[in-house]
Amino acid sequence: MEHDSVSNAGARLEGLIRALIAIAAVIASAALWWPPAAHAARIKEIASVQGVRSNPLVGYGLVVGLDGTGDQTTSTPFTAQSIAAMLQQMGVTVPAGASMQLKNVAAVMVTAQLPPFAQPGQTLDVNVSSLGNAKSLRGGTLIATPLKGADGQIYALAQGNLIVGGAGASAAGSKVQINHLAAGRIPEGATVERSVPTPLNQGETLQLDLAASDYGTARDVAKAINGKMGEGVAQAIDGRTVRVRMPAAPDARVAFLADIENLPVDRAAPAARVVINARTGSIVVNQPNALAAGQTVSRDKADITITQQAGSLIQMPAGTQLVDVVKALNSLGATPQDLLAILQAIKAAGALNAELEVI
Repeated sequence: MEHDSVSNAGARLEGLIRALIAIAAVIASAALWWPPAAHAARIKEIASVQGVRSNPLVGYGLVVGLDGTGDQTTSTPFTAQSIAAMLQQMGVTVPAGASMQLKNVAAVMVTAQLPPFAQPGQTLDVNVSSLGNAKSLRGGTLIATPLKGADGQIYALAQGNLIVGGAGASAAGSKVQINHLAAGRIPEGATVERSVPTPLNQGETLQLDLAASDYGTARDVAKAINGKMGEGVAQAIDGRTVRVRMPAAPDARVAFLADIENLPVDRAAPAARVVINARTGSIVVNQPNALAAGQTVSRDKADITITQQAGSLIQMPAGTQLVDVVKALNSLGATPQDLLAILQAIKAAGALNAELEVI
């Protein structure tokens, strides 16, 4: 009897140890697979005020002072025409029919971004790119060039010495070049001459435009603003638009936006998406985490097969994830172009539960 009691006690102890091990394993697996907390982003990181944006500027100009690396005027007649027009504005008349062989001048396009709220007198960085067949813009100086907006109005004036990040030399048929010589940059090379009006102080409301269309995010943004500023201040119009009622005074509007732009908003899980670059053969798969409610790929039929040139066949069970499909196809030697065609065929068959975007 005593021997039986010892045996039973040992069995109960062994069973208890096994139960503890099983519980520890469950806890460990839960810690391993439990999804991380939602990442909170600030409103200014996921939304912008409608109308408060930068505006592209562009202009045509001339770069002078090049060391024989400018345009070949016989091949780029517009450079000679531009020189003649510039000289005429300065009181110098070029005889009709004169052939100008210029080597130190290059026709260029000048681009810049006019930021919101920019005022006359402020400076902008400009990019200068060769328009003709100049070999290099290194050491050149941009002559005063008006920069225009989409409406044809002049918003800035650019001029200055170029900074070219490349270098090169050639002799006796040999050539060495580092980086690009036909484009440069002028830091603070343009002066703003005209400001662009913004809707910040117009009307009783402002509109926040979300960077991505998502009804849950729009609802959460409106909820966060109402929780800070009072119920009814913000209203989600659709999956990408939130309308906000603003104070009347301009300084109060600035303070209001400063308060709401830093409010945290939990980002909703993005929709499953497959992005394909047809030019490079790159494939990017975005899928929910392991315990999310969404599922990236579902297959309604388990008998879908793919035939390779070598005669190999692959059969995937229903509910297979896209990552597994790609791995299996790679093991069979499928090229990126093959994957592009296969994924498009799977989407056309209705077996891909994800957005397919080709760029």
